[in-house]
Amino acid sequence: MHIEGEAQLLRIFLGESDHLDHQSLYEYIVMQARKQGLAGATVWRGIMGFGGRSRQIHTSKILRLSEDLPIVIEIVDESQKIQNFLPFVNEAFDRANCGGLVTVEEAEVIRYIVE
Repeated sequence: MHIEGEAQLLRIFLGESDHLDHQSLYEYIVMQARKQGLAGATVWRGIMGFGGRSRQIHTSKILRLSEDLPIVIEIVDESQKIQNFLPFVNEAFDRANCGGLVTVEEAEVIRYIVE
């Protein structure tokens, strides 16, 4: 696979406790991205954050260990592939009945070559 030039970055913000079909929502989304042939996905686990539903700070500090730390999934691929994947992401959030934030921004791929 070879991607170079204009692309899009899909960034999905959710909580560690969000689940769908007895699986973490982030795992479900990443597995579907792989099935749909996207270039790759990275999941980041935040050490602190808060979201729209909760103004409570979620943190990994030992004295206030949270079971719902912030999770960010990043996927970069050709614009059309990202746009085709967005309806799946929206459906996954609806089925999981949870909140989240999804953003898309333009990205320039300098190097992505897989042999």
